Amino acid sequence: MLPLSVLDLSFVSSGSTPTQALHDTLALARQVDGLGYRRYWLAEHHALPNVASPAPEIMIGQIAAATHRIRVGSGGIMLPNHAPLMVAERFRVLEALFPGRIDLGIGRAPGTDGITARALRRREAPSGQGGDDFLDRLQELIFWDGGFPEGHPFGRIEASPAGVPMPPLFLLGSSDYSAQLSAQIGAGFAFAQHFAGIPAEGPMRAYRSGFTPSRLGAEPQAILAVAAICAETDEEAERLASSARLSTLRRERGEYRPLPSLEEALAYPYTPSERARIEQGRDRLHVGSPETLRARLTALAESTGADELMIVTAVPDQKARHDSYRLLAQL
Repeated sequence: MLPLSVLDLSFVSSGSTPTQALHDTLALARQVDGLGYRRYWLAEHHALPNVASPAPEIMIGQIAAATHRIRVGSGGIMLPNHAPLMVAERFRVLEALFPGRIDLGIGRAPGTDGITARALRRREAPSGQGGDDFLDRLQELIFWDGGFPEGHPFGRIEASPAGVPMPPLFLLGSSDYSAQLSAQIGAGFAFAQHFAGIPAEGPMRAYRSGFTPSRLGAEPQAILAVAAICAETDEEAERLASSARLSTLRRERGEYRPLPSLEEALAYPYTPSERARIEQGRDRLHVGSPETLRARLTALAESTGADELMIVTAVPDQKARHDSYRLLAQL
């Protein structure tokens, strides 16, 4: 059976609050823990009114404490926003508290707009690579676990807590770049099909074919993150998807509003060009009954060579959201 996992952005719904969104995340984690889902990953976003959590490492600890067997991780930590030593130590703490249940997913993007990215990084000097020091940070993060080369100034520092290994490392991406880098260093790879501008098959297959075993991993771990909404019938699933479709349309215009209610989405007066844009995005939002999604997601996993599907479901009605994950698990 193809393993299923969850990617949760802690979306804020219209008429609700960010505080409630965080509690909704905890409630969903408890449910899918009992449904057999493999992982529950949290994303890092900043200063966005439609996303409640800027600190996945805090939510990881809360969710791991509230569940029993599911792996919990970041999808991801945006490494350019953080000192590698801080990331290493925080995730060692999580690994010490919940051994064998923590994942460390790393992203390259800021997870926010340009001015907020400046606020997150403004005291850091730009590197000689035009300010993009992701590779330097990633290498340092790996050194904090495996040891620094002889003569490195950080070599005498021992990351805390001592004696605790780093969790498994995954690189996140929506292009060929992270796929090739993950394969080169032997890390896991998660492709964001739910917002990528290119088909998933190329990067996913390139990762698997180019994978080089290393201390980070003996064999490839290819995760495909997809947006999906499941209901008892195709018609009901399409109705529930109206909210996510309107939210995506607004986000593409730079409007990061809370997830609209179904009533608002169904009443929205779409222009012909907006309807055409929604039709173009149908391959990135998988909608339907259990049998419809069984066929569609199975074919997608086979064409990409995915070892695992990670599902993100944006539905303002929390009961319908829970039902969607329940129905997917029953497939």
